[in-house]
Amino acid sequence: MKIRNGNIHDLNSLKQLGENTWKQFEKDLSNENWDILSSNLSNENLYKDLLQNSTSFVCENGTGDLIGMSFLVASGNPTEIYNEKQCYIRFVTVSEKYKGLNIGQKLTEECIEFARKNGEKKIALHTSEFMDKARYIYEKLGFKIIKEIEPRYGKKYWLYEMSL
Repeated sequence: MKIRNGNIHDLNSLKQLGENTWKQFEKDLSNENWDILSSNLSNENLYKDLLQNSTSFVCENGTGDLIGMSFLVASGNPTEIYNEKQCYIRFVTVSEKYKGLNIGQKLTEECIEFARKNGEKKIALHTSEFMDKARYIYEKLGFKIIKEIEPRYGKKYWLYEMSL
């Protein structure tokens, strides 16, 4: 397995990975909320925006298929969740077939290292009550919950942050 920077040539593979991998959460959401999330995941513009406005890390298997992804948005890009002083991690995703191999942790660590090298002071991310494995990884790496944020898709979400 190899981690590298993602690029626009990965667009279709990223979209397919997102659609396939996040399907595991369908049972955790109401039909209405799943339809909203599924629609977002199938929107090519989501992935284009992430590729254009963040640093992308992808993990390939031995045959070059994308099996994991993460994105780091630099500070100075505030949203309704993140403030201007935080860089933030988005969309850490690992193929179901490759769960348990620490790929999600490695992709998150790539984001942290890149942020440190680029002089970022605070790194943040948000995650939900139905993403137990992800929360475990983030907390193990040193992220702390700083607040509960507005529910999304009918579920609790928290904002995590770590000083770099």
